[in-house]
Amino acid sequence: MSTNDVKVYEVIYYLRKIFENPLAKKLISKFSSPKKIERLLSIYAEVESADGLREKLGVRMLSEIISKAGRKFDIEEDVLKRGLRNRYYRRGLANVIAGIGKYGITVPQKLYSPFLVVWNFTNMCNLRCKHCYANAGRRRDELSLEEKIDLVNQLDSAGVVAISFSGGEPLIHPDFWDTAEHAKTLGFHVSIATNGTLIDEDTAERLKGVVDYVEVSLDAVNPKTHDEFRGVRGAYDRAIEGIKNCVKKDIQTGIATTVTKHNLDEVPEMVSLAEELGVYRLIVFNFIPVGRGRDIASSDLSSGERKWLLEFLYDNMMRSKVQILSTSPIYAVVAVSKVLEGRGDKISPTHFADICMPSDGALILSDFLGGCGAGRLYCGIQPNGDITPCVFMPIVCGNYRDGFLKIWQENEVLESLRDRDAEDYACRGCEYRYICGGCRARAYGYFGDLKAIDPGCFIVQPEDTGVVRKSVLAFELRTL
Repeated sequence: MSTNDVKVYEVIYYLRKIFENPLAKKLISKFSSPKKIERLLSIYAEVESADGLREKLGVRMLSEIISKAGRKFDIEEDVLKRGLRNRYYRRGLANVIAGIGKYGITVPQKLYSPFLVVWNFTNMCNLRCKHCYANAGRRRDELSLEEKIDLVNQLDSAGVVAISFSGGEPLIHPDFWDTAEHAKTLGFHVSIATNGTLIDEDTAERLKGVVDYVEVSLDAVNPKTHDEFRGVRGAYDRAIEGIKNCVKKDIQTGIATTVTKHNLDEVPEMVSLAEELGVYRLIVFNFIPVGRGRDIASSDLSSGERKWLLEFLYDNMMRSKVQILSTSPIYAVVAVSKVLEGRGDKISPTHFADICMPSDGALILSDFLGGCGAGRLYCGIQPNGDITPCVFMPIVCGNYRDGFLKIWQENEVLESLRDRDAEDYACRGCEYRYICGGCRARAYGYFGDLKAIDPGCFIVQPEDTGVVRKSVLAFELRTL
């Protein structure tokens, strides 16, 4: 998402400083929704023209605010204006500004609406993966195309920045193309998480016109290991071909891999494979004991194995052209530790955005954006329209038909996930609670408690974790 070398952390840092003052709050009260604020930012950045006196006065007020802030905080207005010419910056920052207007400055920052929605578009899938959180296979209760378009429109009105189509396998469903094209037309950053087996050259060409990013799941560099994990012979070769077709079409492409004891030793080769294929990103997912993943919980990494993995990933991120990320919130702690030890200079404060930056900028953003984003930076939507804090958390907070934004802003479960200082929050006393805070899906999967410790934490490791895991999993299996 770079725009003329404008750094995203500079833009967000500037905006946060700017909108702390009373005049800015007055402006936000006049243009209170993200869509209105986004429009104002577009006019200020000279991307669009003002339509009417109200907008002209709003832009004049915005320019005055920024000029005063520039003199006070040494803000480079040209940098800010250039950054705002990127529509994803504008959309994201409009969300941040609306959140500041509604909630004030908070740590972590509460947003008006999620930056990202991960949409399990369908339950249908052509594979049978052992760790599938959605227990995908056959089509079950799903939205009609009309309802899907209505949902996208609601997300647009709410100010959501990005939609990631997941599943199941979204490319199987005939409604995918119409829905994704509609989202793209409205200005969303559109991505797809796919097993890659259906991406021939023609599909890759079609994807190029619709999505900004394709993420293909690959669990091993050994075809036999991958196919066994995915439940279908030949899945590896077809996934590799799908990745190559996307790279060939100049689509920003990533590899997603879930690491367990079965493939931990292949991670170094996976990094090499990502480099060889020329992908943009390698993202290592946390294993979550949910869906079919309950059956292989014993394959989860120990805290020591996780520490080795994340340190290995970070060291390779420092030398590789491939962006190497992890969904494990404690990855940020590894990065901060490496920086403080003089063995690194990059931090990724959030795994789902195109942010992997020098440590000075990341440290500015980490308390603001960092740590587990479930219910705070993003949420999940199920095929039937149910809203969950995260696709790995089977907790229904409501259905989009009851109003997406209303649920996001008023649901008690989502609100509880935004408070890192709550007395019942296991990480409350940890100095890293704002930049990490533990994976809430893992806490819930193992202990049935959103506020419990992440059992993968290697900073504070709970006693007798193995026994606790077994007892909780047994309880969950009994209540299925």
